[in-house]
Amino acid sequence: MMSRVALTVRAATTNDIPQLVRLMGEFYAESGYSLDREWADAAFRTLLLNPTLGGAWVASLSERIAGYVVSSVRYSMEDGALSAHIEDLFVRPELRRQGVGTALLDALVAASENRGCASLHVEVGRENRAATALYARYGLQTATDGRITLSAKLPEPINPSVPNSGLSPRPSSNPAPRPSSSPNSNPSSGSGH
Repeated sequence: MMSRVALTVRAATTNDIPQLVRLMGEFYAESGYSLDREWADAAFRTLLLNPTLGGAWVASLSERIAGYVVSSVRYSMEDGALSAHIEDLFVRPELRRQGVGTALLDALVAASENRGCASLHVEVGRENRAATALYARYGLQTATDGRITLSAKLPEPINPSVPNSGLSPRPSSNPAPRPSSSPNSNPSSGSGH
């Protein structure tokens, strides 16, 4: 008889920051990127101390941290309401295909709906079919109206509207691009973004 593994998801707190940074480091390493751990610590601290910016959730399988998901929130003129953006979704490789990614997204979507978000967005690598399939189950699709997303890094804000808790921009010598997906991962089982 197969034993049932307990899967739990909960909102992250500042006490989770060391583990979140470790998980983010694993996510980045899997995608071939380095992570400035001090920057990541400060970024998580800023997010978790300012819940209007978004949130993070951690999943555990039998009390072992299995993965995390992060969202940021902004006001959307197009929607006339708040909009959530999935920043990161990662599940440790050995714990994938056990519903962790789905459970994390369920928590993020429920929190976004409770917050009044009218839309949800994510960036995913074109090659990551598993992530695309997982996100499609939540209604996320490639834009069909011809629009593309353009991005640029801005200089450090002179008068930031949100206290940054010591957060400074990534060092220019190591911009540490964000992984758009883990190419070796299978997000339908919980990894990717």
